[in-house]
Amino acid sequence: MLEFPAWKRVLVIGLCLAGIVLAVPNLFSEEGRRSLPDWMPRDAVNLGLDLQGGAHFLVEVRVEDVYRERMESFVAEARTALREGGVRRFTGLRAGVDTASVRITQAEDFESAGEILEGLANPIAETLFNAAGVDVEVAAGADQTYDMQLTPVAKAQIARRTLEQSLEVIRRRVDELGTREPTIQAQGERRILVQLPGASSVNPDIIGKTAKLTFHLVDESATPAQLDAGRAGPGRIVLPDADAPGVRYAVERRAIVTGEQLEDAQPGFDGQSGEPVVTFRFNTSGGKRFADATQANVGRPFAIVLDDEVVSAPVIREPILGGSGQISGNFSVVETQELSAILRAGALPATITIEEASQVGPELGADSVEAGRIACVVALIAVLVFMIASYGLFGVFADVALIINVILIMGALSALGAALTLPGIAGIVLTVGMAVDANVLVFERIREEVRNGRRPLQAIETGYERALSAIIDANVTTFIAAAILFAMGSGPVKGFAVTLGIGIITSVFTAFMVTRFLVSLWFTARRPRELTV
Repeated sequence: MLEFPAWKRVLVIGLCLAGIVLAVPNLFSEEGRRSLPDWMPRDAVNLGLDLQGGAHFLVEVRVEDVYRERMESFVAEARTALREGGVRRFTGLRAGVDTASVRITQAEDFESAGEILEGLANPIAETLFNAAGVDVEVAAGADQTYDMQLTPVAKAQIARRTLEQSLEVIRRRVDELGTREPTIQAQGERRILVQLPGASSVNPDIIGKTAKLTFHLVDESATPAQLDAGRAGPGRIVLPDADAPGVRYAVERRAIVTGEQLEDAQPGFDGQSGEPVVTFRFNTSGGKRFADATQANVGRPFAIVLDDEVVSAPVIREPILGGSGQISGNFSVVETQELSAILRAGALPATITIEEASQVGPELGADSVEAGRIACVVALIAVLVFMIASYGLFGVFADVALIINVILIMGALSALGAALTLPGIAGIVLTVGMAVDANVLVFERIREEVRNGRRPLQAIETGYERALSAIIDANVTTFIAAAILFAMGSGPVKGFAVTLGIGIITSVFTAFMVTRFLVSLWFTARRPRELTV
């Protein structure tokens, strides 16, 4: 048990040296890390928002927008279905936020119209989150009317799906910023908390801009009166110009292509004017649809619409067959960078309102770091002294392993790019106490074997062998708890789980490999006749 072959010695020493090398950058400032040799890593532990400050946003998702979209879609389907079903005389078919209504003018069509409308409701399967049902409920009202309304089950499903989609889009946008270890989590049914550690300034549009991009053909036959009134006939909508107040365009309601078919968007400059633009490229299906539309409409202008505003309306001079193009619109260089990042991340499913936006200063973080540093040092010194007082020379071996354990934790955090939060510091302090548990079990077992009359070598080997199962069981159960905290928690809870999980792995390694390696070296050199632990 105490025999260490050459490969095992190389493994233990190599891992310890690797941990030291990875942890060394944490001793230097950012400028000092640049002066380190090229072969050394330069990544230090990233501090969380509570330790280094950063940007804080609390946003609300307007799920009513998605309710309205569903009811508008239902109304469009109802109009077509009623006509195809032989019900041609109806009026007042319009949608509200989560309701719609229609009046059937012919009494003999009233019953069949109800059956048609009920057939348009989408079934909702029973899941863990909702019961079975339909998304739209149709009820007969007075004066030959039907009232349609989203059911509570449908609302709950839409709200949950919209929040999940918004979380994912915001996460992709934040990733484009390069922020390490951001906190993005749901707060209730329609709010999202976004914390960006170390971000000195963040444009709120990065978080809250809907970024719904569509391409429409422009209807040049619309009269100024129609544009001023905001009505351009069936199948047309009137949209304002993003840069010219008072200028409006009548565009076809049906989009040629949408931002969902974008494959890439990058900031760039116009080849002729030199102004900043955003270049884009469609995927295969989007490129084909765009090519077909421009080929069939040479000479007509088409509108590039972002969040219901026309940012550009160029004329199609020739078919655009490459599936790519550019968006111009009096952008600055920074605006093109931000817009391209937003477009790459995708559009939000609903409008987002920023309720809180603040810059968290590092002053509190500095106090927290100092308090955490003191706590770690005090805990470490107390444990070191206790182990020496309790186990003498064996306590010294455990203390060396404990110091290496802390270094390995910092090295692992640096290598993984994990963020160290205040709860994470608490996890390290807890690990300092837990790290010696394994050594305590081993040493107490060795003491027991010595009292039973075993020789030093037998006592040490038996102590390590019989303590192994208890140590493995204890650490595996704690690691499972840390894994669950990481999987189901968020923010500070995840920070605690990360340091706790890494600490468990390094603790088992140092207790069974490093400490035993040191004991092996000592025993081989001294060969004691009596053993005092």
